[in-house]
This record gives sequence, structure tokens and C-alpha cells, in this order.
Amino acid sequence: MIDPVLLRSFLTVVDTGNFTRAAEYLHLTQSTVSQHVIRLEDNLGCRLLDRTQRHILPTEEGERLLGYARSILRLAEEARESVAAAQASAVVRLGAPEEFMGSTLMPTIASVQAAHPRLRVEVEGGLSHELLRRYREGELDLLLVKQWEVDADCHAQWPEPLCWIAAAGAALPAPDTAVPLVAFPAGALYRQEMTAMLESCGRPWHVRFSSPSLPSLAAAVAAGLGISLLPAACVSAGHRVLRAGEGFPAPAGLRLALYARSRLSDAGHALKRALEAYCELRASNPMPGA
Repeated sequence: MIDPVLLRSFLTVVDTGNFTRAAEYLHLTQSTVSQHVIRLEDNLGCRLLDRTQRHILPTEEGERLLGYARSILRLAEEARESVAAAQASAVVRLGAPEEFMGSTLMPTIASVQAAHPRLRVEVEGGLSHELLRRYREGELDLLLVKQWEVDADCHAQWPEPLCWIAAAGAALPAPDTAVPLVAFPAGALYRQEMTAMLESCGRPWHVRFSSPSLPSLAAAVAAGLGISLLPAACVSAGHRVLRAGEGFPAPAGLRLALYARSRLSDAGHALKRALEAYCELRASNPMPGA
């Protein structure tokens, strides 16, 4: 088998007329280019270049090799580009909070895959700050994440209103008793805001139920296990939204932010547009289940 690297050096010497210019073009040393040609000649058992002239020319055997060399290198480049394009079209790595891992985003992803059959979406869930770190480290192509303040390179953002919710018909705790909370694990955005707001109002609290799953928290509130601060999109018929007059002041809203790499495949751009449409619809109807 003929090494394409040796062929490229041989062709470049012929095209430029000497080893010095060929080395400059290939960003190699002159001795390296010379060794490549010698190895190719040894491999084929013949002289390929006439080195006796000021302007190096191919020998008769070298002339015979030229057409084949150009074809081999062209086919190798076409193969590389084809595989690279297939890879870019096939895999898009998307990061999103755990609450989107169920049925929420699946219709959006399915609609894009219907138009791009070779698309494979690799979805990674987790806490927002962990996902943002992974995006910064190049592990994700698209990122849908919640933040209090979005970063400068955010592609698009939408309001993500929060509200205090309790079970429909549940009695509220007396002002001088600890508020039973349904909460994410320590470190989560909603839990930090919820406890900080209660403490600023001088209200004691204790965590009665904890889970990393948003659907689980919403179900726990509906079952009467406690009160929580959750996205308005989670409110259902089994919930009651608590107001400032009941001792639960309106919280500041989060932002739902979409981050995207500048270089995406056609399928990646299609998924980005579909996520934008999903977020626009979500923002226009913040309490779909209320």
C-alpha cells in the first residue's frame, strides 16, 4: 500500500519544482520532504524525480505515477469529508434540565428527526450549573438551561416565571410555625431562592420531601406533602398558587436560556430552531395546567 503522505510530498515537489518550496507549502522541513520521496521511490523500486535539473522534473515513471497520485489523494479527501459530514449530521449533543427528560422535549426532537433521519440526539440531563460547565468544556453542542442572569454568549432567552404552590384545598401553616417544604436537593436554584425568601421574611422552614425530579416534586405538592417554589409551567389542577397576601411574596423569575455552538450541522441548526419554537410556545403559556 502506498502511503498518501508520501504521495502528497511527491506531488508537491513536482508542482513547485523544488524541495524547498514544497517543504514551505507542506509546513515540513526540507529533509522530511526529501525522505518522503526517497521512501516512495524505494517502495516502488524506481526513480521518480530527475534531480539533475535546477527545476526538478518527474522521470517517466514519475509521470506515470502523477495521475494515480492525484486520484488517490482526491479520493482520500472526499472520503474524509464524507465521513466528517456524516458525523456532523448524525450526532448532536443536547444538555437540558432533568424536567425536560420525559415527554416535554420528545415531540420537538422527534419532529426534527423526521426531517433528518440520520440525526442522533444525545441528551444529557442534570443541574443547570453542571450542564453549563460541560458546555463551556466543549462536551455539548446545544444547551437549554435556567439561570438568574444569562451569559453574554447566550443565543436566545425567555422568561421562566416561578410561583409558590400548595395542594389545592390544603390549609396553610400558621405564621409562627415552620413551613414544610418540597424541595430539590441542596444547591439547586429553586431551593436556594425558596429558602432565602422565607428567611428574609423571618419564616422558619424545614424540608419535608426532597427529590431531583421536578415531576416528583410537583406530585408531592399535589399530594399535600408541603409547599414549594416551582416553575409556573408545573402548575396543574391539583395545585393552588399562593399569593403575597398569604405570606408568600412573588419571586423573581428565572430565564430559560439557549446556548448553541456557531458551527452546527444542518440537523443541528434544525434542532436549534425547533428548541426556539418550543421555548416561545412555553413562554406564551406559562401555566398550561392551571
